[in-house]
Amino acid sequence: MTTEEDLELLKYPIGKSEIPEQISSDHLKKWITDISELPYKLKQAVQPLSKEQLDTPYRPEGWTLKQLVHHIADSHLSALLRFKWALTEDEPTIKAYDEKAFAELYDTKLAPVEISLDLISGLHGKWVILLENMSNSDFEKTYVHPETGYRFTLKEGLGHYSWHSRHHYAHLHNLLKRKGW
Repeated sequence: MTTEEDLELLKYPIGKSEIPEQISSDHLKKWITDISELPYKLKQAVQPLSKEQLDTPYRPEGWTLKQLVHHIADSHLSALLRFKWALTEDEPTIKAYDEKAFAELYDTKLAPVEISLDLISGLHGKWVILLENMSNSDFEKTYVHPETGYRFTLKEGLGHYSWHSRHHYAHLHNLLKRKGW
């Protein structure tokens, strides 16, 4: 039996996203490293898994590992576009999407996980080049979330997607540990 506390830990294995008020260059370097390392870490963890293992949810009522990898690809593709819009437009309003509905689409349910692993690898490669060449003023540029109206700076966005990378990797890693895979 899973308690509410256990379920919360399964949902947020590294805690909820918390972005510091003062974001230093050390934060940015660490967060860029997190974005850079995710593709390799995911491939190392996922490639040895069987179809049955990939179809295992990481928590009760959670996504399967396969859906999780496809979600990361979808989410981070959106993130790269958000960064590019903010760098090329004045405070663009981004497009929000229903991640739960995306996770139920045919590509997420039927496509081999390798497709999204390759997408994550290429997209993170482009994203890291962009991030490593951004100026301090570039990181101050903003985009607006349509549902909340919140203006995110790109440095806040980077912190969030660093957390998102570590958060979902922890889902995967913790399931592998629990199952002894």
